[in-house]
Amino acid sequence: MTNTTSTESYDRLLPWSHRQPVAVRILIDALAGIGAGVVGTLAHRMGAWQNLPYGLLLAFVLLGCSAWCARSRDGVIGLAVHLITSSGVVWMMAMYGPMGDAMVPIGFSTDTLPFFSQKVGLIWLAGVVVLQIVMLVLPRRWFSIVPAE
Repeated sequence: MTNTTSTESYDRLLPWSHRQPVAVRILIDALAGIGAGVVGTLAHRMGAWQNLPYGLLLAFVLLGCSAWCARSRDGVIGLAVHLITSSGVVWMMAMYGPMGDAMVPIGFSTDTLPFFSQKVGLIWLAGVVVLQIVMLVLPRRWFSIVPAE
């Protein structure tokens, strides 16, 4: 009786998304990956034309926080779902649209543009995958949530 009561009180202290059934948690991981991919892609070019890529830094922080939450919520499976959805969205947004434009311009070089203005798209496309793979090999204890009593 005491064990069940302590387990129930422990579960009530966890964040809302951690108390959901597995299917709902996986859906939350997927939606978080999509959201982080879209917002990060929209933000990654801020400041690049000034050679001060603060948007890229913000995009990676957002992606890292979202991926951390996915791994803490569902472990490696949650991070894998987050990786697939976020990188899929980012790479789809990098494709040319119907009018011939792209959200992530890559593959050009000129001497008149600053370094980050030329390379920030490539850094974002590769970094989305690399950041989450690095998080995959980090120790599990870095992703545990201990509720405060």
